[in-house]
Amino acid sequence: MRTPLPPALPGFEHIRRTWSDSQEFYTARILPGEYYVTKGDEAVSTTLGSCIAACIRDRVSGIGGMNHFMLPASAGAESDSWKAAGLSTGTRYGNFAMEHLINGILRNGGLRQNLEVKIFGGGRILANMTDVGMRNILFVREYLKTEKLRLVAEDVGDTFPRMTLYFPATGKARVKRLRSLHNNVISSQENSYIASVLKKPVTGDIELF
Repeated sequence: MRTPLPPALPGFEHIRRTWSDSQEFYTARILPGEYYVTKGDEAVSTTLGSCIAACIRDRVSGIGGMNHFMLPASAGAESDSWKAAGLSTGTRYGNFAMEHLINGILRNGGLRQNLEVKIFGGGRILANMTDVGMRNILFVREYLKTEKLRLVAEDVGDTFPRMTLYFPATGKARVKRLRSLHNNVISSQENSYIASVLKKPVTGDIELF
């Protein structure tokens, strides 16, 4: 029997949510550059190639969500070049994605001391580029270390895309490693995403509270 759709938190009404008869839960589907926070008993999903999804929740209240981002570094950059770049557009975008998700959780009642994190993605699937996925992995690990946030699980790297499903209320995550036939579709999506980020660089500052 279908349960009522949990109300979307303010600012997340635009995210598409669907009911699965076989799984018997609602899922909010996010695309590259998006994030979603919920207090309800629902899942958040995305499909990842080189991108990273950080799944963060307050382990006491169950408030949490997921983001989906990539550092739009140049093709000729070294894997750790974001460190030397300081607050470049790429690095600021990574900070932007992480801090938006964290602030969304805190703004809706989560407590920073209760946050736990799982990270997924960063596969090497983009042809004609250096290992964008590894840059993303290095960035998010360093970010979590700097911000003193607890990483409890990860499934990152290698050469395949992933479908990721996260349940903030319980902290449970499911990951399906996809076959290479999905790479062309995901690569096209990620290249379009990189182009859009470079065209509209992130501006402004965000502070954690």
